Amino acid sequence: MTITIRPLTAADREQWLALWHGYLTFYESAVPGDVTDLTWSRILDPEAPIHGVCADDGNGKLLGIVHYLFHPVTWAAGPRCYLEDLFTAPEARGRGVGRALIEAVYAAADTRGADQVYWLTQEFNATARRLYDQVAQATPFMKYRR
Repeated sequence: MTITIRPLTAADREQWLALWHGYLTFYESAVPGDVTDLTWSRILDPEAPIHGVCADDGNGKLLGIVHYLFHPVTWAAGPRCYLEDLFTAPEARGRGVGRALIEAVYAAADTRGADQVYWLTQEFNATARRLYDQVAQATPFMKYRR
């Protein structure tokens, strides 16, 4: 399978939306339509902090998406990179799409001088965690939220 990693473009909206909804469904979550629209506009805005990249099969079919952002931290001079959303189409799983998307984020982080890339996943996400254990190191931190 050919995998082309590239930034999302306005022409990708329909396919991105299908993958976005698949991602939300997987995590048994919902995002209001106006927030989805705002997220899409941020991804396309070169001045916005949210970046979106896709894996394309070489013929225009999207196989997966990843969203990430950079932010300053108090523990380093450079930024950190938060990989916020990663989703691959069910038919593309196990074919290197997720790894290629993570590596694209790593490359962007290296270009920006980020000292680390980090993300969260749920404990039940065993399939993704098998990949994550190969490309990153789990930390002992626990997430708390209000």
